Amino acid sequence: MNKPKSLVSRRTLFAGAGAAGAVAAAATLLPGAGPQPAPTLQASEPPQRGGGYHLSDHVRRYYKSTLV
Repeated sequence: MNKPKSLVSRRTLFAGAGAAGAVAAAATLLPGAGPQPAPTLQASEPPQRGGGYHLSDHVRRYYKSTLV
């Protein structure tokens, strides 16, 4: 009986795995490829009107669209 020929041979599979490993190793050795420090958040002053929820045209349109 003839076995169906696989689209990916064993040789291709191992070559791809080796290439992926080489790329991963190179990425760790490159300068600047390490983790970047997290940006710090600046504290902002509270808004004049107190911030929070306020009824705007956008909110009115949304509530109008939810009416059944």
